[in-house]
Amino acid sequence: MDRLVKAVVLPPGPRLHYVLGEALHHASDGASPAICPISPDLPAPALRALLGALRPSAVETEDGERAYEPAGGQARVPVEQDTAVLIATSGSTGLPKIVELAGSALLHSATATLARLGAGPGDRWLCCLPTSHIAGIQVLVRSHAGGTDPVIQPRFDVAAVAGSGAEHISVVPTQLRRMLDAGVELAAFRSILLGGAAAPPLLVAEARSRGGRVFTTYGMSETCGGCVYDGKPLDGVSVDLAEDGRIRLAGPMLFSGYRLRPDLTAAAREGDWFVTQDLGAIEDGRLLVRGRIDDVINTGGEKVVAGEIASVLSRHPAVRDIVVVGRPDREWGERVTAVVVPADESPTLEELRRWARERLPPHAAPRELELVEMIPLLPSGKPDRARLRRA
Repeated sequence: MDRLVKAVVLPPGPRLHYVLGEALHHASDGASPAICPISPDLPAPALRALLGALRPSAVETEDGERAYEPAGGQARVPVEQDTAVLIATSGSTGLPKIVELAGSALLHSATATLARLGAGPGDRWLCCLPTSHIAGIQVLVRSHAGGTDPVIQPRFDVAAVAGSGAEHISVVPTQLRRMLDAGVELAAFRSILLGGAAAPPLLVAEARSRGGRVFTTYGMSETCGGCVYDGKPLDGVSVDLAEDGRIRLAGPMLFSGYRLRPDLTAAAREGDWFVTQDLGAIEDGRLLVRGRIDDVINTGGEKVVAGEIASVLSRHPAVRDIVVVGRPDREWGERVTAVVVPADESPTLEELRRWARERLPPHAAPRELELVEMIPLLPSGKPDRARLRRA
């Protein structure tokens, strides 16, 4: 049996939490529509384009619910009955891909997370991430799985986080940095999930030294969010590497497919495996994420992984936050560029080059240093690499 799709253009709040619960509850009978949460802050042209790609039956906003009439006489397209949530990924080119997630996949991810954290009955989650992205939605799903109502914060606010009274929180590195700078008592949280972007080792170490029970997470919309915690897969999750070094994932938390794009679905799946766009390594039984395959920098004929360089440079005492990108260069093809938020003292390019050469091949040392006050972020909390590649 097919299931209708409803675009839910609502801010984080009780109504969104309710319609998500209905979508999960009726994943087996299709009595309520699957939902696609969309940020109400999305500009009108982008919203129209996304709705055109989604082709829902209805749209709900704070003003109420209305039927959706596709442009050009296109038919509204249902989904499989067990689909509960659709997530529009932050595609870097063209329209975003829309990931279809079964209710069983979402709940497996949530219950496996609760088990890994040792979350008890009645534990409350703080939602301070965008609910149009999988990380925010999964906070709500975990609340449903734990039988509690979440503490919802539509915008991240350090003071509100500190006084939330929640036991568990999911944040991106920039948010954790702000919590540390504000002196938030991290030990007040039973767990802090850290994802969305590569976590600087010094940031994690500082948070743990100040009482934070921090779990670094790896995952994406296609895996219902984080599925590998501190390098170890959640229960039921399998991790492997493809021949080209890309990370492969399998398990009951995998997505059903990309909406209306069977070609993309086929390209991303190898049997039961989802082949990611991330390069990885497995050391001592733990997954190490090296960086995205499209972030490989070709400099002077040598290929280096931006994420590995950033991981090494992030350990320099003068580096507070860092992203490494390749920028066009007439001589080298691409030059390795370190975009750095300095710590108490600003590092020099030569200091960073010397630091890198002591730990990496010579061609991996940065040839350009840009000092910034803050790394520009996408709404998902990930660094805006496209922007950073532009000098």
